[in-house]
Amino acid sequence: MELIQLMTQLNLTRQEATIYVALLTEGELNGYEAAKVTGISRSNAYNSLSSLVEKGGTFILEGQPVKYSPVSLEEFCDNQIRRLVQTKTQIMKLAPEKRREVEGYITIKGETHILNKARHMISEAKERVYISVSDQILETVMPDIQSAIERGIKMVLITNPPVTLANATVYYGNKNLHQIGLIADSANVLTGDIEDGENSTCLYSQKKNLVDLFKESMKNEIKLIEIMKGKEII
Repeated sequence: MELIQLMTQLNLTRQEATIYVALLTEGELNGYEAAKVTGISRSNAYNSLSSLVEKGGTFILEGQPVKYSPVSLEEFCDNQIRRLVQTKTQIMKLAPEKRREVEGYITIKGETHILNKARHMISEAKERVYISVSDQILETVMPDIQSAIERGIKMVLITNPPVTLANATVYYGNKNLHQIGLIADSANVLTGDIEDGENSTCLYSQKKNLVDLFKESMKNEIKLIEIMKGKEII
């Protein structure tokens, strides 16, 4: 994903993001200079600069003509994250009472949505997480796994070598590049394939029969790994 497109996820329009990146590159600019550097019309450049000031992306430098100086990228990102956290807190206070989660079988499509669900399951776990996944997918959710371990969550991984993780039990298997299997607290399960883009499909459920079936499948996978290593199964 290109930088400008990523910047639009920080509450910026594409034109605002383009001008903000130009300010980061060129330094202080007035409206005419911003329009010339970016190819955006002068009126739109002035409007975008004014909006960037309101959104905390730029500072105004007094003088003639007025120039704009960018807020550092790190500071701007931190401010946007802080704003979102505050918004989340307000939303949670005003939200209706949480309803009981659906107990059926839910299909989740798209790589981003699947990984978000996996992260949420890991972050919400109260006792234990079992995850069977390739090292490539594991890398994506590793920060969430490490945070869970720090909270005292029991973590069991089945993945490709040479992954190592302190305070976790790791089994090495020949994992399919795209498959993921995740059980949290013996209460919910996520299983399916993660490929590039929208071709990914996973099944999520809290149904006890599926959770128990997948738990048994993971136990058997671990047993097979131990047998192949010639170790005693405990």
